Amino acid sequence: MADDIKALTTKIVAAYLSSSTLAATEIPTLIKSVYSTLAATDNPASAPAEQQQPAVSVKRSVTPDYIVCLECGDRQKMLKRHLTTGHGLTADEYRAKWALPRDYPLVAPEYAARRSEFAKAVGLGYSRTNRKPKSAT
Repeated sequence: MADDIKALTTKIVAAYLSSSTLAATEIPTLIKSVYSTLAATDNPASAPAEQQQPAVSVKRSVTPDYIVCLECGDRQKMLKRHLTTGHGLTADEYRAKWALPRDYPLVAPEYAARRSEFAKAVGLGYSRTNRKPKSAT
């Protein structure tokens, strides 16, 4: 394993020096820095990472009015943007992290129903030529 690290160190330093100018006195420092970095990545930390516990149970995280974020416990109507901006997770990463099913909702059910009704009321989903005529009032 040490031979692999030495070989990688040689390649990295050679590649760096081929495109950069460096004083001869600074080359040993560069070699030590690259070698120690590679050696540190070869020996991961001995303490295993603790499994994060959800803020609420998965069963209680979905209510008609809101979805509770398992990361922080915040109540949201739509979780996708919160996950991206607040936690740096995509929807798929979030589902994988918490072992959620593929059909786990990221939008509150009542909010989704209201948005669906609104979209149908304004005629979304129909082509202009096949749009249902509005009733005369």
